[in-house]
Amino acid sequence: MIVTLTANPSMDRTVELPSEIKRGSVMRANRAVQDPGGKGVNIARALQVSGFDTVAVLPGDDEDAVLACLAEEGVRYTNMAVGAPIRSNITIVEPDGTTTKINAPGEPLDVAAQQQLTRLLINETNGASWLVLAGSLPFGVQSDYYSVVGRAIREALGERAPLIAVDTSGNALRDAVNGQDGMPNLIKPNAEELAELVGRPDSWEELEGNVDLTARTSAELVERGIDTVLATLGGEGAVLVTREGAWHAKHAPVKVRSTVGAGDCSLAGYLIAHEQGKSAPECLVQAVAHGSAAASLPGTQVPVLSTTHPEMVTVTQLSI
Repeated sequence: MIVTLTANPSMDRTVELPSEIKRGSVMRANRAVQDPGGKGVNIARALQVSGFDTVAVLPGDDEDAVLACLAEEGVRYTNMAVGAPIRSNITIVEPDGTTTKINAPGEPLDVAAQQQLTRLLINETNGASWLVLAGSLPFGVQSDYYSVVGRAIREALGERAPLIAVDTSGNALRDAVNGQDGMPNLIKPNAEELAELVGRPDSWEELEGNVDLTARTSAELVERGIDTVLATLGGEGAVLVTREGAWHAKHAPVKVRSTVGAGDCSLAGYLIAHEQGKSAPECLVQAVAHGSAAASLPGTQVPVLSTTHPEMVTVTQLSI
């Protein structure tokens, strides 16, 4: 079983426009959809729709629309009441695939709420194979929270503790990989996040276009103690670096409809292959296949495993 934490969930509302945005004008959309969102929620949805056992842990009241949507989709969840609606995010998609996101702030979580959320995670992860800590942190939560959670899980469960994956950004990602006992087994940065992690924030565009440089940069983090770095590079695919080696994978071109949630689905694809006992490069191939399939869907819809195309992914071993 794979447990996900989304500390700052959302209702993601996506609007598809017939032409590029015209600022200050009134425009009619071709299509509008809404999906329960937040990185961990998206990952849980992608796992569930492909038949993999998962539980999404998130703050939200029992009657919240986000939880109702999860129930409709058949996603198991454990929620913590917060006494306020879950935020709404807006995504605007232009015909060429250009995506503009407007994210609302989340409901603040005080120290007591954070401790309660951590206790929920300890209960849910007992016997799980993976715990995914994903997305931004709401107001009131210190940036080292994911590290604190990782340490608490390992202290409470010992050998029964799951592997831990982190998919976040900014200070939350920085503090997660500096957490010593709370350090994750896997991280999934994009090029910009990877550049920030190694202290070279201006190099992200170079990373996105240079898979060898991305591999060498990811290897710096593996040397710090992280088992696996899955670096996503948009249309250039992804790079996977472990202690055993490094690989690059790229999908044949697809028509992009929305990139929102594509990175989340990449991580879901990796976890699916890992649960199936596949090798590191095979996990990378499924990650890229899942991410590309998600990008070809509208809004934050997630692909079913059977609709992904790993056969259209080319994988190459890299030298570090």
